[in-house]
Amino acid sequence: MKKFLLAVLITISSLSGLSAQQDAHYTQYMYNTMAINPAYAGSRGVFSIAGLHRSQWVGIEGAPKTQTLNFHTPVSERVGVGLSIVNDDIGNGTSQETYFDGVFSYTVPITREAKLAFGLKASGHVLNLDFSKLANYNDEVASTSLTNIDRKFSPNFGAGVYYYDEKFYIGFSVPNFLATKHFDGNATSSSFLAKERMNFYLITGYIYELNQRWKFKPTLLLKAVNGAPLQIDLSANFMFNDKFILGAAYRWDAAVSGLFGFQASDQILLGLAYDREISELGGSRFNDGSFEIVLRYEFRSRFGRRAIAPRFF
Repeated sequence: MKKFLLAVLITISSLSGLSAQQDAHYTQYMYNTMAINPAYAGSRGVFSIAGLHRSQWVGIEGAPKTQTLNFHTPVSERVGVGLSIVNDDIGNGTSQETYFDGVFSYTVPITREAKLAFGLKASGHVLNLDFSKLANYNDEVASTSLTNIDRKFSPNFGAGVYYYDEKFYIGFSVPNFLATKHFDGNATSSSFLAKERMNFYLITGYIYELNQRWKFKPTLLLKAVNGAPLQIDLSANFMFNDKFILGAAYRWDAAVSGLFGFQASDQILLGLAYDREISELGGSRFNDGSFEIVLRYEFRSRFGRRAIAPRFF
């Protein structure tokens, strides 16, 4: 019964007008940058495919699950394109959101090593809300006066800018400019079940070459949305021999994380992350933390050598 009540609380609080609906967040955002900044498309200088799965608050019935699939590639020395698909599920099918993003970027060389990229994104958002999936402890359908939403489509667009050289990068983006409200179907009421707000992202990082074998990369991600606290993610990763990555991350007043990556070859990267909440939710007996896995495959470059420090951003 406690699992069910907590699942309902998570679902309803995520969908109610009392708090802003935010984009999905990732601990391994450094391997999934195009999902938050369209200007990143093509910046690796190769055709890159990445898939990510995140299970949040494992052990809590109906906790969020996120899957992403994206690919991007340069089509010329200055133009990059990409496609991103994100699927969010909360409450074992109660709330399902799918995003389809088409991405375009244009890069301007600043110096021989430094580049400034501008990105645009056109997206479609499909929302399904099925409150009959909220079953109680005896598997009976939970009674609710809320109206379901079936395949509600909402278009959107976003933009970003991204500066990088061989050791440093910084980017600012707004993935979705349009604030979309999903109403409860009652023509006489202005209440709504979910609201998509503008999310603002700032991402930056720097690579220190400690010696011939070790590299160190601190990173920062800031995420701001009206109606929700500022999210600050700090991470520190060490890379050994261009193969093994070990690091830790801290999400301000929310979670601590451990990260591990293995560069199996020049083309294949495997990344793992585990989050442990430091809020009251982290102390729940049913919460075993959050897990993330990412797999990236990159084809060989068509446009000369890589434009960035290999494999680290």
